[in-house]
Amino acid sequence: MSPSAAPRPSVLFVCVHNAGRSQMAAAFLTHLAGDRIEVRSAGSAPADAVNPAVVEAMKEVGIDISAETPKILTVEAVQASDVVITMGCGDTCPVFPGKRYLDWQLDDPAGQGVDAVRPIRDAIETRVQALLAEVAPS
Repeated sequence: MSPSAAPRPSVLFVCVHNAGRSQMAAAFLTHLAGDRIEVRSAGSAPADAVNPAVVEAMKEVGIDISAETPKILTVEAVQASDVVITMGCGDTCPVFPGKRYLDWQLDDPAGQGVDAVRPIRDAIETRVQALLAEVAPS
């Protein structure tokens, strides 16, 4: 009888008021991790669509997020995650003992064109590469 596989780490990206950063980060982690990590993103406010410039910038690197809808942040989402990454909003995210929290300070792509979003996208990709090595080193 073989040992059961370890459960996949669950990572939640949270960005207040704008889903651009959390959507980009979640998309990169999903893309780079394959099936090694469960990845979700959330925001504190409803979002009908991601900034078109964010969609365009991600398509340039082969990731299509145009069909994804940011989810509203819930207590349950935080509780169900092993790692919670707050993107400039640590003071508004519910905190639970024993959870692992990381905070990223990155420019917000809300309302910006694709030329402004590209360097943000590249910075997020670099951070995601480092996070992936830490959370799922295999």
